[in-house]
Amino acid sequence: MYNKKQILYLREKQLNIEHQNQLLQKELEKQKSIEQERERISHDMHDDLGAGISALKLQAEFLKQKAEDDDLQNDIDELLKTSEEMNLSMREMLWSLNSGNDTLGSFIDYAIQYTANFLKRTKIEFWSESEDIVPETPVSTELRRNMFLCLKEAVNNAYKHSRANTLRLSFLQEKNVFTMKISDNGEGIPEEHPEGNGLRNMKRRMQEQEGECQIIKESPGTQILFRTMV
Repeated sequence: MYNKKQILYLREKQLNIEHQNQLLQKELEKQKSIEQERERISHDMHDDLGAGISALKLQAEFLKQKAEDDDLQNDIDELLKTSEEMNLSMREMLWSLNSGNDTLGSFIDYAIQYTANFLKRTKIEFWSESEDIVPETPVSTELRRNMFLCLKEAVNNAYKHSRANTLRLSFLQEKNVFTMKISDNGEGIPEEHPEGNGLRNMKRRMQEQEGECQIIKESPGTQILFRTMV
């Protein structure tokens, strides 16, 4: 009886292990299918939308050379500006879709590149620094995307409202805690200033990722901290 019970127990244990392996295999196949779909969408966007935007920009530049009316040239300039913004948005989406970018190092590289390009035509001097970063640390696509959208909002707010002449982007990793900090030397946020949609959106995005968004008022300037687990 004891031997029979042991045999039954071992069979049940083996069946349970086999069932867990099947579930794991299905999950891996599902993740692989999702990644393949992301890559397909990325390739389609690059081939179709990218080519279309490039053709639109080329035609607008050709029309501008032929246009003699100042108002028409101004309209074409707006069209060229819109096409460039569309091209930038498409590149951001392609970066978001690429699973090869799901690492902390890739996120930091892209964040620095984006901020430098955004501020290069302004009078704001840009600095960046990283401390104890393990570049190969994996991050989910969702976290990477939300952190980037928070960065865009913070940098845009600093440009539009702070009247700063320097902006510093800092990254810190403490084991499995990642912190991104955007600091400026501007006028700061007035005490009586109500919380706007941008700040609420940043806080909401970080809460959805089980992280936090913290505003630190300095004299002069403002710091915005984004902290999350990786």
